[in-house]
Amino acid sequence: MDIRDVTSDDLDAVLDLRMRAFGPIPAADRERWRQGTLPALTEGRYVGVFDGPRLVAAARLRPFTQWWHGKPQPMAGVAAVTVNPEDRGKGIGGRLMRATVERAVALGDAVSALYPATTPLYRSAGYEHAGARHRVRLRAESLRTIPPSGEVKLRRMGPGDAAELVSVLRQAHGAARASGPVSCDERTWGRLLESENDFLYLAQDGYVIYRWQGQDIEVDNLVAGSEETSRALWSLVGSASSMAEHVTASVAPDDPVLWLLRERSTEQVELVRWMSRVLDVAAAVERRGYPAVVAGDAVVEVADRLRPGNTGRWRLEFSGGAGAATPLGDSAASGPVLSINGFSALYAGIPAATLRRSGLMSGHERYDELLDAAFAAKPYMLDYF
Repeated sequence: MDIRDVTSDDLDAVLDLRMRAFGPIPAADRERWRQGTLPALTEGRYVGVFDGPRLVAAARLRPFTQWWHGKPQPMAGVAAVTVNPEDRGKGIGGRLMRATVERAVALGDAVSALYPATTPLYRSAGYEHAGARHRVRLRAESLRTIPPSGEVKLRRMGPGDAAELVSVLRQAHGAARASGPVSCDERTWGRLLESENDFLYLAQDGYVIYRWQGQDIEVDNLVAGSEETSRALWSLVGSASSMAEHVTASVAPDDPVLWLLRERSTEQVELVRWMSRVLDVAAAVERRGYPAVVAGDAVVEVADRLRPGNTGRWRLEFSGGAGAATPLGDSAASGPVLSINGFSALYAGIPAATLRRSGLMSGHERYDELLDAAFAAKPYMLDYF
């Protein structure tokens, strides 16, 4: 079997593969899917496994920006990982993921994330559970009781606002020192903002995308950079309470709306888990943000069977909100020992105590407290891909 780029000539085979893996795509949506897929083909972001001319498996790499402690960096979002039903159980998925990891590195990404349909396949490729998409169910009337404070100018948003929307996201996630949320590029946002079924509103420092879901409201995205904008946008969503009973929203685990509600007791929250992988230790550490008050250095030992360049001892240095990773020889002082899975979880803010008790970290504990302080995070995403 060969691994090569998927081309436009393979789109019918990819579509068949996707439908066998994820279910039918309505005929009316297929042309839109094709048009949305073409840029990935020209950019080398669709990898296929072929048995002669026959497409056996495929995976797509979506180009995202992801924030870690408020600092953005490029991230490879792995999506649409599919293997033909008749070809499963033959190790093809593992081979596809190894090729996908290498392609992500070649495209310049130092970190990657995905939503797993099954954990073992992705763990074998170095991914580990990191965060979740938090979907909370609220009574629409409870949002209507959030009073706006001050004048916030809201306007309807369309494809021509993609650049401003990307700017709003960059400012809001940076100021919030957010970890985990992602944004697509302007071109992709322009296409997403064409949806006729979504209600789109933009403020100077925030935006909301929501839609009717049956008799209720689903908030796909709501990001606000200030109390005034948060109140204005959530109150706007709540204005549908004369018809809608509930609102389901993707939110940060500590989203301000949960503190703006007049009443709050039992909450219904669905967690959709995602996994993360560090592809390049040195670049990932350098590109990440850290608390400015943390200063110090630690030695860690990493083992990565797919990316040998990550394997070895590293000195991690933190100062002024920046970090650096320098490879060390075997004679360096010993510290924590982690597989790339464990290091990826540490990078995402999973505490050292959790990693040790789950077998993802071993070795000397002298640097655990510093590592916890440097990588501290509550990782989340608002988007599913």
